[in-house]
Amino acid sequence: MKTESSILIGLRICGAVVCGLAGWSLGDLISAYFPPPLDNYVIAHVITMSAVGLIGALLFPVAFGSPLTQLYHRIVSLSASQIVAGFIGLGAGLLLAALLAFPLARLPEPFGPVLPFLAAVGFGTLGLGIMSLRYRELFQILNIKLPTAKPEELPVLMREPLLLDTSVIIDGRIADVSNAGFLRGEIIVPRFVLNELQFVADSPDSMRRARGRRGLEVLKRLQKESPWPVRIVDDDPIEAQRVDEKLILLAKQWNCPIVTNDYNLNKVASLQGVTVLNINELANAVKTVVLPGESLHIQIIQPGREAGQGVGYLEDGTMVVVEEGQSYLDRAIEVSVTKVLQTAAGRMIFAKPLAASREQAVNARLSPADSRNSSEYR
Repeated sequence: MKTESSILIGLRICGAVVCGLAGWSLGDLISAYFPPPLDNYVIAHVITMSAVGLIGALLFPVAFGSPLTQLYHRIVSLSASQIVAGFIGLGAGLLLAALLAFPLARLPEPFGPVLPFLAAVGFGTLGLGIMSLRYRELFQILNIKLPTAKPEELPVLMREPLLLDTSVIIDGRIADVSNAGFLRGEIIVPRFVLNELQFVADSPDSMRRARGRRGLEVLKRLQKESPWPVRIVDDDPIEAQRVDEKLILLAKQWNCPIVTNDYNLNKVASLQGVTVLNINELANAVKTVVLPGESLHIQIIQPGREAGQGVGYLEDGTMVVVEEGQSYLDRAIEVSVTKVLQTAAGRMIFAKPLAASREQAVNARLSPADSRNSSEYR
């Protein structure tokens, strides 16, 4: 992770100051070993302070840059409620440690001088962690209503996020849609979605395991290729149990859409006023538009459900059911579209071989007698 420039500058300054002071103290020990005229008290201390301070300015960003940058991004992504809850938890932990400090300090050495400090660190960290994870539940017990964060009130990194569902990650098309620029905003993958994806990838069933692993690969590809940042967050609404319910609650809290191709989640979220971006609907919207009467060149690859039917597919995956097309199996023919059916699962086209359609049209124009004579002639 790239270190923020402001953090980098601060670390260099801190490294130079801390190590410079250590270098000045080091000068007291080694100034006697400097050759003349460097054995002067001031010169020797300036040399050691400058040398050690320069080393500190170079090493501090390397040692502390990555963890501090991660901490910075974590703090920026927190809401005001989470920050307040964290301070309350830290204060409660330090208060408890202060109450225990007096009896702990009366213990014999080496416990007396050390345990009060360890208690402050331990209880402070414990209070901070508990409030960060359970602040919603504790606020509900205290009857404190948390405000719903509006998009303009969210941190910069959290504005207009897009919540990804497990199904859309496993589907795989989300990576191509993102690379094409149809997704505008930071892509958010909650930790519970990632856990469900890992559970599918570890399934004993080979088909489910393959789908789960493909989802992990798609997520990795998104992190590398997406023009928008992809971030995994730990927010987990405790009042919900199922993944779909958790996604809907997060979408309501952040006022952002859910990206999915799950039909049931689409309907439930829409009923609750949550915006849903359905990849299947996008795919149907960009499929080839055909009208009854148009002709298509189609390869009949399999029999249909009904007797005599043949089935082929357009380049975009649209199924074409050809009446009387079974006799043309494994052949490419011209068909005439008779009906276009739009369903929740997608678009389906019904057609007839173009030769049969022309024959029916000719027969329709002929009178019954002419049609009978034509039939007798044949």
